Amino acid sequence: MARLAQTHGLTDVQQEILATVRDFVDKEIIPVATELEHRDEYPQQIVDGLKELGVFGLMIPEEYGGLGESLLTYALCVEEIARGWMSVSGIINTHFIVAYMLKQHGTQEQKEYFLPRMAAGETRGAFSMSEPGLGSDVSAITSKAVKDGDEYVLNGQKMWLTNGGTSTLVAVLVRSDEGHPEGTAPHKSMTTFLVEKEPGFGEVRPGLTIPGKIDKMGYKGVDTTELIMDGLRIPANRVLGGVTGRGFYQMMDGVEVGRVNVAARGCGVAQRAFELGVSYAQQRHTFGKAIAQHQAIQFKLAEMATKVEAAHAMMVNAARKKDSGERNDLEAGMAKYLASEYCKEVVEDAFRIHGGYGFSKEYEIERLYREAPMLLIGEGTAEIQKMIIGRRLLEEYRFQG
Repeated sequence: MARLAQTHGLTDVQQEILATVRDFVDKEIIPVATELEHRDEYPQQIVDGLKELGVFGLMIPEEYGGLGESLLTYALCVEEIARGWMSVSGIINTHFIVAYMLKQHGTQEQKEYFLPRMAAGETRGAFSMSEPGLGSDVSAITSKAVKDGDEYVLNGQKMWLTNGGTSTLVAVLVRSDEGHPEGTAPHKSMTTFLVEKEPGFGEVRPGLTIPGKIDKMGYKGVDTTELIMDGLRIPANRVLGGVTGRGFYQMMDGVEVGRVNVAARGCGVAQRAFELGVSYAQQRHTFGKAIAQHQAIQFKLAEMATKVEAAHAMMVNAARKKDSGERNDLEAGMAKYLASEYCKEVVEDAFRIHGGYGFSKEYEIERLYREAPMLLIGEGTAEIQKMIIGRRLLEEYRFQG
């Protein structure tokens, strides 16, 4: 077992789950990840394997067929999976956020209907907030739902939908002014709809189109898409929680745990970059000795290892705080910000250690170098994290003048 990024105080069950996932990553993901990524191929065999391990139901309560594990267990599993290939952790993350939102905010009927299927990996989740023109400004959403009898009619265009094609359930955030007087704050007139659909591209149900995959620099394999609603009819019993106007809070709760997940991904990618860097530095020779013996490289390795350790500690702290029932938006924001920034820096140092070979597609570090930037913008940019952190700090340290 590696010396870095150890987590103390885990139960025997947690250790067993993590050992199983790590073994799966080493045997089933790392050997094929780069080849699949270069082909931008969906990792169906890997996903099937994770389904068999029960990873899709990791945090779903046992009464609904899941494992009922903590956010910490989940985050540590994500860290291991991202160490193998970050795209696979993305496939699981969106599914997990929708399951978490259902568990926390769904009606009893919605939980009983969706959660057992999600735990088994049969129903696969995606969630949708962003739109082409708004980025992180969720309050500026223009997609709209209008009540029509026992149904709602949804219109609008959504963007950056991870798992948009392969998912069969999408939690979609739209504006719903019904019951909210003129002048209501934007975040109080939003509703999350649970939209069931067929997997694939094109018109996947009447009024709902997934145009195709967005071609990306990295984060390949997983499908990132747009979502177009044109007269999409959704029954009233598919409003998450059964009440309109609560969508913004439900989504923010989901994103809060999602930020712990993104921090975990940053930790996993940084760990892999360190492993590649420290291994290559001992094999590559210049000026008559392994480059690991040069002080310049040892300084890099020291900085990389310290960053891996610090990011892991902050991620674990944020997960444990949420598990204890406390508010963790400050810790989750800090962990996500630090882990994604450190990940980029550790990957770049590993890339530099590889020299010219780091630029070759034959070497795994080339893939990591293209994947790391996604973490700087996913689940809220670094700048958004700093805004959240700053506001929370001013709440905590209010000047008593």
